[in-house]
Amino acid sequence: MCDNCGCNIPHRSHISLGNGVIHAISPVKSEASHTVQVLKNLMQDNDHQAQYNRQHFDAHGTRVFNLMSSPGSGKTSLLEVTIGQLLARGLRVAVIEGDLETENDAVRLRRKGVPVVQITTGMACHLDAQMIHNAWHTLSADPVDILFIENVGNLVCPASFDLGQHHNVVLLSVPEGDDKPEKYPVMFRLAEAVLVTKVDLLPYFTEFSAERVREEIGVLAPGAEILMLSTKIQEGMIRWVEWLLDKTQQRVGF
Repeated sequence: MCDNCGCNIPHRSHISLGNGVIHAISPVKSEASHTVQVLKNLMQDNDHQAQYNRQHFDAHGTRVFNLMSSPGSGKTSLLEVTIGQLLARGLRVAVIEGDLETENDAVRLRRKGVPVVQITTGMACHLDAQMIHNAWHTLSADPVDILFIENVGNLVCPASFDLGQHHNVVLLSVPEGDDKPEKYPVMFRLAEAVLVTKVDLLPYFTEFSAERVREEIGVLAPGAEILMLSTKIQEGMIRWVEWLLDKTQQRVGF
């Protein structure tokens, strides 16, 4: 999928089928060693840039929230409602929007009256710190209290790339099922807040267990806030905005 994180490095693994189960087989040592070194260098460069980004955000008094999830979990819809409520409280908000293609989501968010920078990644399945650095420099001329980064829809690669954010927020929508924390533990371990979205659909997805989600998050990220949300019926939105305000006040000293 992605040149940046090594998803598409040829022959990185081979697949065999045994007893009805698919097994990944490690590549030959020379290929593996080369791949590991390339990815190690990549991550070191990214982490260095991320720290540089964080210093910039701190210098500007900007609190940065990285929103991650599967495609279609409701990140953009959540931001549309959230931005309106934050603007009503006098906060200055901006968004960096990540997608493989199109500016559809950025267009929606610009209608809320806030600056939005679109990053189209092409084949890359996540944002990285250099992309955020470039986007930030188109925004930093005006004061920003809260910067939202809407990462590319993907529960795997975005978890590995520090962007310089202060907080990681992971969305899990009801239609996706309650087993996603178990299937994608790396992503959910990073979460400071887990937003269970589209809870207005719970009557139609009776197999979804909020208790199961809470139990899994309690194991993976014991300190994470778990919020049940619906932008359609406004359930949980006050608590979500209060959580954002609390984190923002810690940074900008309101």
